[in-house]
Amino acid sequence: MTDSDPVTDRPGAQPRPPQHAAPALAGGSGAPGDSSAERSATRRGLGLVRETAIIVVSALVLSWLIKTLLVQAFYIPSGSMEDTLEIGDRVMVSRLVPDVLDVNRGDIVVFKDPGGWLPPYEPPERTPVAQGVANVLTFVGLMPAETGDHLIKRVIGTPGDHVTCCDEEGRVAVNGEPIDEESYLRPGSVPSQDPFDTVVPEGMLFVMGDNRQNSKDSRYNTGNPGGGFVPIDNVVGSTFAVVWPLSDMTLLRNPGDVFAEVPEP
Repeated sequence: MTDSDPVTDRPGAQPRPPQHAAPALAGGSGAPGDSSAERSATRRGLGLVRETAIIVVSALVLSWLIKTLLVQAFYIPSGSMEDTLEIGDRVMVSRLVPDVLDVNRGDIVVFKDPGGWLPPYEPPERTPVAQGVANVLTFVGLMPAETGDHLIKRVIGTPGDHVTCCDEEGRVAVNGEPIDEESYLRPGSVPSQDPFDTVVPEGMLFVMGDNRQNSKDSRYNTGNPGGGFVPIDNVVGSTFAVVWPLSDMTLLRNPGDVFAEVPEP
């Protein structure tokens, strides 16, 4: 049927006399099948939008799974781990620790505040929209978590360890064995300016910062929940790399030789 074919909705109605076809609208061809081409173009456009949405959603889900199960990024807000970690560094943390892999002496771990270690968190000033975007990006792992309720320290003692300081040379000892910490202590720092003598309870960790004179760690939280120890269940993961800024990019290895001679408790 062409544009000039008679149209009727009454059975048996007589066809109207043929009329001249109306001129095409400006910008259109007026050819039959134009509507089909437009529908096809629309379908292609919708298909592209759908495919893009699938890719974006899949990437976000994958990122969330990686953050939840494998690795997570964190931002370093303080100088307690200098010079190993600088203020503003972005670090990657393995979520395999402690559920799949054990926590070891010398590991740098991120953990949730056991209670009272941190002052009340003051989030950065953002508009509601910017904060919403930041929350989503942090949730899926595309933005480093702001450590408002997390800390990062080095594990010195694991469950059962007897940790003391200081011997005649001012060193920390674990299970009676003095350890040489020069490889990671901030230059100019001493192992501890205050003496301590403690046994790590089951399921707990004894942690210290590498910047010993500027670290509120296990030594100074004995009056808080946990008695200054960190529950292993509070550990989010073990830090294995600095990824930003590029000038600080490096892999972080466990200084196993420091604790190599430490006997088991």
